[in-house]
Amino acid sequence: MRHALALAEKGAGQVEPNPMVGCVLVSGQTEIGSGYHARFGGDHAERAAIADARRRGHQRSLAGCTAYVTLEPCCHHGKTPPCTDALIDSGVSRVVVAMLDPFEEVRGKGLQRLRSAGIETVVGVEETAARELNAPYLKRIEQNRPWIIAKWAMSLDGRMATRSGHSQWISCQESRSRVHRLRGTVDAILVGSGTALADDPLLTARGDTPPLRTAVRVVVDSTLQLPTTSRLARTAGDVPVLLWAGPHANHLAASRLSDMGCQVHISEVTDPADRLDALLRFLAEDQRATNVLVEGGSQLFGGLLELKQIDQCDVFVAPKLIGGSGALSPISGLGFAHVDEGPAADRLHIESSGQDVHLRCRLTWGS
Repeated sequence: MRHALALAEKGAGQVEPNPMVGCVLVSGQTEIGSGYHARFGGDHAERAAIADARRRGHQRSLAGCTAYVTLEPCCHHGKTPPCTDALIDSGVSRVVVAMLDPFEEVRGKGLQRLRSAGIETVVGVEETAARELNAPYLKRIEQNRPWIIAKWAMSLDGRMATRSGHSQWISCQESRSRVHRLRGTVDAILVGSGTALADDPLLTARGDTPPLRTAVRVVVDSTLQLPTTSRLARTAGDVPVLLWAGPHANHLAASRLSDMGCQVHISEVTDPADRLDALLRFLAEDQRATNVLVEGGSQLFGGLLELKQIDQCDVFVAPKLIGGSGALSPISGLGFAHVDEGPAADRLHIESSGQDVHLRCRLTWGS
């Protein structure tokens, strides 16, 4: 199962909104085939593993073998036929599954279909690791919210910009290259209107390696201040731009930005926190976004923190000092009154990134 989990991870950034899944086929003590879901719309892991076994000349060994799968096999027709049918037709006699699939079209029905065909099933092997692997998928399915990755660069004294607002560049070239690679693996890139106005960002994945996917660029812009001369507006016809506005949005600006290719959504929700939460639901349900990268600013980070909707942090710390009480810190807003009210960081990974330090962690929220 650990081998299957390692295979599944190869699909990261390529299979969303589907989950990452790996499969290993074993006859006796011998692996006869393996595979993983490599791209959205392509073969699922079980079919890939069966095809691999046949390529390796193990057609006869499929009968009576055991399949180790990181997620419950699907039993419905989607982009591909049901994996339960492929397993049954292959002659597999035992299926070991790491975890059930909470997707409503499956949710235990896959295992039931296998059992009805006389196949022995086992559930729960390496379940914790499987849930960690597909945590973004599980959040979208179970909570109707995307996995939120908060990314920022800061100085040693925790400042994202100087007192004048200057921030380019705090991080080094290697760190900026890493951000471009990260952008190329997510479904949406989200910023606040302040960041959009101050930095005039493009928010696309650029570099030597082609991105795995093209993210929709999202701006939380309550009154629609984004100018038509901005790089986001001028490139909306090439890469999608979504503007999330409030009930007091400038309707003339909405019309002009729409004419340039921006998708303008004017929400009637008056409370900013509720409106931000509505955006997350929209991204998960309507856009089927699994992973969303948030690149600032501090008010947006603060709003997400108060909603308890930050799941992962990617922080680049530069060997620089900025100082100043008016300099911008990463997260503003109300914050927490006591240290233990905030989330705990786990799975902390620290490594050098050129001259900087790259810290990555997941956040665990209490009740």
